[in-house]
Amino acid sequence: MFEINPAKLATVLLIATSVSARAADTVNVLYAGSLVNVMERSVGPVFDQKSGDRFQGYAGGSNKLANEIKGMLRRGDVFVSANPKVNDQLMGQTNGNWVQWYVTFAESPLTIGYNPASRFANDLKNKPWYEALAEPGLKLGRTDPKLDPKGALTIELFKRAEALYHQPDLSQKILGEPENPAQVLPEEALIGRLQSGQLDAGFFYSTETSDAKIPSISLPEQIALRARYTITILRDAPNPSGAEKFVNFLLGADGRDLLTQHGLAIVKPNLSGDATAVPAAIKSLIDGAQ
Repeated sequence: MFEINPAKLATVLLIATSVSARAADTVNVLYAGSLVNVMERSVGPVFDQKSGDRFQGYAGGSNKLANEIKGMLRRGDVFVSANPKVNDQLMGQTNGNWVQWYVTFAESPLTIGYNPASRFANDLKNKPWYEALAEPGLKLGRTDPKLDPKGALTIELFKRAEALYHQPDLSQKILGEPENPAQVLPEEALIGRLQSGQLDAGFFYSTETSDAKIPSISLPEQIALRARYTITILRDAPNPSGAEKFVNFLLGADGRDLLTQHGLAIVKPNLSGDATAVPAAIKSLIDGAQ
């Protein structure tokens, strides 16, 4: 008959308990790819230090992340989107009720970033932006409008620009088709492609160009668009208490300071959805900021 060694059993149980505890302390945050630097270099490390929990982030286009959450391909505790409308895809019974509420907390304008070593840099600095981008041979990068709010904002920007400048063919001339494979890249790859010289210019949020020290061109106020960042705790979060800590941290003074340092414009927290589903501490923080 098989005998169990009590000492070995105690060791195994101790290890299993320790591993379980460590897993419970991990806060999995699924966030918009435009926030890679602020999340991985600032928010995550400072949250770890102050909370005792461990931040684990995964970046991607907001729509792409929402699709993965809805399809149960990716599980997380917290979801940070670059567009409030993305949350609608996860709200309600027909959408799995993954999101019951969300808080809008920051903004970042859409800009044109360019490589200062590009042969088109002088044109980008001195010509109207739409003329410079139409130069033959210029390599332009942007994100997929179906997977990422920034890609969708880029398409919307050109619709506005066509009306403002009375050039109905502007989008076709510069962008081609909305999902033009010569331009569309994963959000997390865009900055690297620009910095390595594979792209001459691209569409970014100001927080990205600020973080990466990329020279940029601001767009006219009449057509300017911006990311509006939201945060929520997902249904059936594996670590709900850790998720609550993270949301409180990001919306609190320390989180706001870090976001500001990375070029984000802080807005008054705006709660959408079912207010009764919001944890009390988070609701109190939101109410106190009104």
